[in-house]
Amino acid sequence: MKTIVIRAGKERSLQRRHPWIFESSIARGGADAGETVRVEAADGAFLCWGAFSPTSQIRVRAWSFDEAQRIDAAFFEQRIARALAVRARLGIQSNAMRLIHGEADGLPGLVVDRYSDTLVAQFLANGVERWKDVIADQLLAATGLSRLYERSDAQVRDLEGLAQKTGWLRGGGATEVAISEHQWQLTLDVAEGHKTGYYLDQRDNRKKFADSVRQYGCKTVLNCYSYTGGFSVAALAGGAEEVISIDSSGPALARASAHVVLNGFDPARHQALDADVNATLRAFIKEGRQFDAIVLDPPKFAPTAAHAERAARAYKDINRLGLMLLKPGGLLFTFSCSGGVGPELFHKIVAGAGLDAPCDGFILDRVGATPDHPQTICFPEGEYLKGLLILKS
Repeated sequence: MKTIVIRAGKERSLQRRHPWIFESSIARGGADAGETVRVEAADGAFLCWGAFSPTSQIRVRAWSFDEAQRIDAAFFEQRIARALAVRARLGIQSNAMRLIHGEADGLPGLVVDRYSDTLVAQFLANGVERWKDVIADQLLAATGLSRLYERSDAQVRDLEGLAQKTGWLRGGGATEVAISEHQWQLTLDVAEGHKTGYYLDQRDNRKKFADSVRQYGCKTVLNCYSYTGGFSVAALAGGAEEVISIDSSGPALARASAHVVLNGFDPARHQALDADVNATLRAFIKEGRQFDAIVLDPPKFAPTAAHAERAARAYKDINRLGLMLLKPGGLLFTFSCSGGVGPELFHKIVAGAGLDAPCDGFILDRVGATPDHPQTICFPEGEYLKGLLILKS
């Protein structure tokens, strides 16, 4: 077993069970890509077992802080079983859910989503890449399924020195899958959809939006960065009479329109706009249009804290435009999925947008990802999605 020695004073985060070791924290030692290493403090004390990544700034990702733990096939079987047992207790109102959420489930670099009878996995770090075949077999054994599609096409693999990969790992067949979410029916393509196919982390927020649209009597709704229309379907379910979905992807909008029909809503109540969100919001302001409710769910503007300043300007601009387009008493449901923008900073950004709009509003709720995308006590970096439900005053 190869050993990695941590610089004196850099062991504290590991003693708090934080799973990342950065290159700058390592005094000496190395290993092959994905190889399990023993990590020790400068005085020789055991800290953790981890997976080594020779090219990543995150040089080691911790598997276990138990010195007696063996990192073998049984280890992965136990971790997968534990993750599935947690999901079974969450009462998720869907046949689609996240089964493995990386570090939060003690399997750093591994993301696994279930869409009905199909599993989709992302192997995003050298450690899980090295154990891929074992993990794939154990996932199918634990779930009783036979189909596993790989979507290891995220850019983070480049930082790990890994080529991007997609395709069937186990089983095969059509990549189009139908799922249910709360009372709605949706479809996705695991080969072509964003991330693993769909944004499962917004499941409960879509339900909250439907309930809020109904509670506040919102009749006109604007869904920005709509993707395949999850929030649009939710708005219609909440009683909205007119919903506009804006996205820059024609295929995503076509699926959004299909979802409207699939759920039994009159397609005349929904309009799909293949357009730039910022330009469209500015055009609507010039036209004097206003809406009862607006959803702002943009892509990741700040992948790291280093991008936060530039992202803050982008978030502020779209929130300013959104607030200007809201009727008094209207609802703004605004999100950031940027890990580099924390909840406090996001609140300040939206507050700045309100000053520039100018308007104020009541924060009715603060939301995050669904419980099957957990954040743990020891890994605050796991909090990436944050949202504010605002009632314009």
